[in-house]
Amino acid sequence: MSKPEFIVAIPARFGASRLPGKPLRLIAGDPMVVHAARRALAAGAREVVVATDDARIADALAGQPLRVCMTRADHASGTDRLAECAAQLGWPDDSIVVNLQGDEPFAPPEGIRAVAEVLAAGQADMATLAAPIDDAETLFDPNAVKLVRDRNGLALYFSRAPIPWQRERFARDRVGPVAGSALRHIGIYAYRAGFLRTFTQLAPGHLEQLEALEQLRVLEAGYRIAVGLTPVPFPPGVDTEADLARAEARFLKDISL
Repeated sequence: MSKPEFIVAIPARFGASRLPGKPLRLIAGDPMVVHAARRALAAGAREVVVATDDARIADALAGQPLRVCMTRADHASGTDRLAECAAQLGWPDDSIVVNLQGDEPFAPPEGIRAVAEVLAAGQADMATLAAPIDDAETLFDPNAVKLVRDRNGLALYFSRAPIPWQRERFARDRVGPVAGSALRHIGIYAYRAGFLRTFTQLAPGHLEQLEALEQLRVLEAGYRIAVGLTPVPFPPGVDTEADLARAEARFLKDISL
């Protein structure tokens, strides 16, 4: 089977409450969004596009082998921003678009390719990735999103709570899950360009509002999300000053090897 062609689109807004100016914060001398774009290029994307509403981000990307799409400032989510980008650039409805966050400077190229391949291999409306959980800390951390999927690899539910709940095991104490029983969601998505337009027309769902998880809007509306296991680990993204310091240290360590 031939590898699918895909576009990587990176939503990047300047305003971030926990780390202001996040896309432009430097890691080893380069803006974070540039590092993410290089990962997308290394994955073999047909095209890499950064969707932003801020001229400072566009200026920082000058000279990079990618396209910048200037979008409105009032989008509620990165997905909405990418939908505007798809309309502006006239992507055909069947184009595969991978949504890579601009705060993922270490996103593995193999994982970026994998989510595009999961979408191309089936009939789901969206695709995403997951990784096994083997420790109690991650399982019970509300910032680590968990998911369960059916035997065909389609998502049944996403939650900040520990799912599935292993009744006998967790009734005793908060121990780690049985190997292979719990999955952590990795926040990378693939969709067809046409579905981006559909997504923006969906009203926020009740479960989405309860869990503060946008992907639940898709499931509540009856659409399907395919979930593949990531072929390689995804290092954590960057949300805080401490994350930024760790990212700088990691990058310097990697280039010294």
